[in-house]
Amino acid sequence: MDAPDAKLSFETALGQLETIVESMESGDVPLAELLAKFEAGTKLLKVCETRLKDAEVKIELLKKQKDGSVVFEKFEAGRED
Repeated sequence: MDAPDAKLSFETALGQLETIVESMESGDVPLAELLAKFEAGTKLLKVCETRLKDAEVKIELLKKQKDGSVVFEKFEAGRED
């Protein structure tokens, strides 16, 4: 993942991805531009998947507290699995 992509929030990446998909669905995009948009969309999809996976890990860490207390444990966000 490129450094600029790594700083995107889930909402920003999803919005950009939706814009790319809409423009690709219009059918008015030349092939070379279509390929570039597909590549950019693939990178944005990876950002979204990473953000969702990180959120899932945070939720699991919170759920594992047996005494009912909420404890945040530090973990490295944006990891590649």
